[in-house]
Amino acid sequence: MTIGHHGVTPPVLHEIDVALLAHDLVKVRVHGDDREAREAMLGEICQSLDCAAVQHVGKVLVVWRPNPERKQKPKALPAEAPITRKKKTGPRTPSDPVRERRRAQPKEATPAALRRTQAKEAAPTSRRRSRG
Repeated sequence: MTIGHHGVTPPVLHEIDVALLAHDLVKVRVHGDDREAREAMLGEICQSLDCAAVQHVGKVLVVWRPNPERKQKPKALPAEAPITRKKKTGPRTPSDPVRERRRAQPKEATPAALRRTQAKEAAPTSRRRSRG
């Protein structure tokens, strides 16, 4: 929010009200060098919109108003989860016989896979260059 040289006008108050409904806490920047005028603007905003002045630092005014539409519920502490131990499992049993057969069968060698294998076998084992 910004308050210009016209001061606190009804449209400015409306925008601050909308922002307070959405966010509860709003910063308003005032373009003016007179500290007393900023203090008066802060008082006018608080009186018109029924909000509280939180802070006035330099040209920034901070106002707060709790939102009546948003219900503030106290946060409940989470219930303690019971400590469970991992169960020991026996040998793995196949859940899907078709999937197990596919896992057991070797994959077919594609031409690209064969070229990669041949390139790995033909490559030197050491990456270090010999000095000669």
